[in-house]
Amino acid sequence: MEQSQWSKFKLRVNLNTSIKEAYECWATPAGLEKWFLRDANFKDAAGNEKAKDSLLTEGDTYEWLWYGYPDSVMEKGKVLKANGKDEFVFTFSLGCPVTISVYQEAGETIVQLVESDLPTDQETMLQHFVGDSKGWIFYLANLKSVLEGGLDLRNKKEELVDVITA
Repeated sequence: MEQSQWSKFKLRVNLNTSIKEAYECWATPAGLEKWFLRDANFKDAAGNEKAKDSLLTEGDTYEWLWYGYPDSVMEKGKVLKANGKDEFVFTFSLGCPVTISVYQEAGETIVQLVESDLPTDQETMLQHFVGDSKGWIFYLANLKSVLEGGLDLRNKKEELVDVITA
């Protein structure tokens, strides 16, 4: 595999829900906390805290915390694009952009995630390509589980480590 092929990955999940509901699971703090995060704090460009049910907009910044991890494991980033309906882009691990596209295909709602601009040096290439994609696979499966059946698969115990559910 060429190094450039390690610089991005694409994952898709089909959901039995509306485009609007799927988009809001990514583009509102409350939506992100429903299936992905323990705490999703966002501020607008002026530094004002965003309400949990508000749609996120370009320029918003975030601090994220996960279940199963202490508060010292925090991701900080920025919303790069949010069109309010079917595309949401944010920075993630190492500042790499993650693009979420939501659309219809074969009568179902598809959420497509593309993480790009991953580093391709040997030291970090596998850690981020494999590590990030592995994490996203679990969380996309959890998104489907929460939206379609209500079952949240996340490990919520900080003392329980090295499990695939966190």
